[in-house]
Amino acid sequence: MKLLMHACCAPCSVYCIDTLRKEGIEPTLYWYNPNIHPYKEYVARRDCLIDYTSKIGIKCIVEDEYGLDEFCKNVSNKLESRCVDYCYPIRLRKTFEYAKENGYDAVSTTLLYSIYQKHDFIKLHCEKLSKEFGIDFLYRDFRYGFWEGHDKAKEAGLYMQKYCGCIFSEESRYNNPNPPKPVLPEDFEFLPVKRSIVIKKEKDNKEQYMDLLLEADPSKDMINDYLRDGELFVLTYKEKIACVAVVIKIDDETIELKNIATKEEYRGQGYGKKMLKYLADNYKQKYNKMLVGTSENNIPFYVKQGFDKYEKTIKNYFIDNYDEEIIDGDLHCIDMYYYSKDLKNKEK
Repeated sequence: MKLLMHACCAPCSVYCIDTLRKEGIEPTLYWYNPNIHPYKEYVARRDCLIDYTSKIGIKCIVEDEYGLDEFCKNVSNKLESRCVDYCYPIRLRKTFEYAKENGYDAVSTTLLYSIYQKHDFIKLHCEKLSKEFGIDFLYRDFRYGFWEGHDKAKEAGLYMQKYCGCIFSEESRYNNPNPPKPVLPEDFEFLPVKRSIVIKKEKDNKEQYMDLLLEADPSKDMINDYLRDGELFVLTYKEKIACVAVVIKIDDETIELKNIATKEEYRGQGYGKKMLKYLADNYKQKYNKMLVGTSENNIPFYVKQGFDKYEKTIKNYFIDNYDEEIIDGDLHCIDMYYYSKDLKNKEK
């Protein structure tokens, strides 16, 4: 089967592609979304889809049309029904036209994945277009895997948009912070989600993680000091330990990251970043600031993760507190540099 699948964004494509590939179907994705505004949002979603499909080896055809003026002209007198009167039809028709002109056997769309879209209308409209163009419509209720796809998209670091697409849906995001829940079929059940990445606080038997903690801090005595009073977090990937971190309380407003270590086979895959984000989200309700002390080599990494305020330098820290020389890459560690992250700043 030569399938052309209209794609509204990368996150909505994840579960659809996975499902079709399990069926032995390799879809070609088709980007045509002149309903997405403003332009920076349009570019962010388009480029994320291009990047994602490239990484997973899926062909993606981009019909580049930023249609703000045309969109507004066509929906200005029917804002409440804009989705069914214009937004869905123009994109789906364009997809069927391209499929007809380029020899595709069937058409589908990732719009069938979102629990927030008008699923029944999309299905009915595609069936009508299928008869008109003489091309099969491949229907799947991808909504069953909505949360599975959502979690996989987040784990992949895809750009997760905050509203449907057009400027009017963006406005609704602010004017209606509590939108109605999506309408799903009676007895509808989502597929169970088995998260590949899990982060949890470890309360008992912290010492079992000593070998991994020693990779970031070679002093067992120092680790025991902050491990005793600190909180230890463990990130597992497919039920295997990938990263650990220890955080201690400094005062009523401040906490300090004392240790974060990722197993060698999992390094460079973003698990340290995921751990830091989790810790920030976990502590931001109670504390204002998170400190981290680091060697010179690791300063750029922490600054990128939001630890962008320099606090202090402790001269000769690694010489005074360790019996042996501490080497980080090609650097002989001498001074400890402290930086902090503002946990209340939503931009970080």
